[in-house]
Amino acid sequence: MALLTAAARLWGAKNASCLVLAARYASASSTNLKDVLANLIPKEQARIKTFRQQHGKTVVSQITVDMMYGGMRGIKGLVYETSVLDPDEGICFCGHSIPECQKLLPKAKGGEEPLPEEKQVSWLSQEWAKRAALPSHVLTMLDNFPNNLHPIFQLSAAITALNSESNFAWAYADGVHRTKYWELIYEVCMDLIAKLPCVAAKIYQRNLYQEGSSIGAIDSKLDWSHNFTNMLGYTDAQFTELMYLYLTIHSDHEGGNVSAHTSHLVGSALSDPYLSFAAAMNGLAGPLHGLANQEVLVWLTQLHKEVSKDIPDEKLGDYIWNTLNSGQVVPGYGHAVLRKPDPRYSCQREFALKHLPNDPLFNLIVPNILLEQGKAKNPWPNVDAHSGVLLHYYGMMEMNYYAVLFGVSQALGVLAQLIWSRALGFPLERPKSMSTDSLMKFVDRVQWDLGGL
Repeated sequence: MALLTAAARLWGAKNASCLVLAARYASASSTNLKDVLANLIPKEQARIKTFRQQHGKTVVSQITVDMMYGGMRGIKGLVYETSVLDPDEGICFCGHSIPECQKLLPKAKGGEEPLPEEKQVSWLSQEWAKRAALPSHVLTMLDNFPNNLHPIFQLSAAITALNSESNFAWAYADGVHRTKYWELIYEVCMDLIAKLPCVAAKIYQRNLYQEGSSIGAIDSKLDWSHNFTNMLGYTDAQFTELMYLYLTIHSDHEGGNVSAHTSHLVGSALSDPYLSFAAAMNGLAGPLHGLANQEVLVWLTQLHKEVSKDIPDEKLGDYIWNTLNSGQVVPGYGHAVLRKPDPRYSCQREFALKHLPNDPLFNLIVPNILLEQGKAKNPWPNVDAHSGVLLHYYGMMEMNYYAVLFGVSQALGVLAQLIWSRALGFPLERPKSMSTDSLMKFVDRVQWDLGGL
């Protein structure tokens, strides 16, 4: 059963976990996550070794010049164990889509979002509660940040500073054997996941929006997500339910996105999880990635000011066409991989239809203009179309903070992958680059050879 996702009360399937790739083989009665991993890793190592011996020379992907200039889009060149992004089905956690996860899992007590086995929730919640304390130098650093420093930058800096607590860095300096890497990485990842809500809540409460309010103490009887919402200062049960959903659907999105790939790349140099995840957060800070839900809400808010609810669709259409004709994009629509509406958008829409069906921002839906324009391969809503709207509805007006929530959630997936990367002995990532001149010469040779045939 999924131990990592159990503590978050969501995100997983009946017999799969993002932190424990092969947890489908583990005993549901197990509660100590490290013991479960110690049992699973040798089996997975043997399975992959056999697979590589039999199929190591099999060609997986052909690479075109357009792919090389287009940000490596579509190149199958990375192994990432914890999730897969299907162009039609969307994100799958260990073989289960988001709708399947929602159906398979029991519900949280008094709520409507998924909840894996209670024993595992309790064990992992207590484990993270024990590890949650922040060192004094990180608290001092956070206290001294100017309040105009973007919260995602504060998060990245604080995570980097937590490197002082890295058991992996100390052990590596002492010459620990590589077969022990995963165990040390596991401990650091568990520490980091435990501390992240405290860092994020302090940024929110102390530095930005709540005029120095205390984040309060961790309650070991509550799960990871619930403690986080309490530390943020939100006590509405529906907001807690929303955070269960939000932290689920943002927790992983295969390895090719900027932040996940960054953590994988930096981790391949044996930088410890603090440094790897801080680098990932710097990637998440880009407006084409983690800041997208902030941009959606800014755009919708401006649209709502200019287009009243009584104005017909034609007027709304004019506003959108003006956005497109000015060279801008309509934020919250389209996706680099998906070719159907994003299931993460769909489950948020279902939540909104239950709890805020009359919210004016929720009801601002872009008509089929993107289909008419014909430029976007996927003109349908993505995960960002509603995430900011939902947070705004429940009183979190601070749009700059949304990327921090994304980062806290994504830790579950990318740090899980770091454990598996070290357990499976993945090497330093080092693709070969080419200059335009060398690429042109290569293409000329290929065309000459084909012509000779």
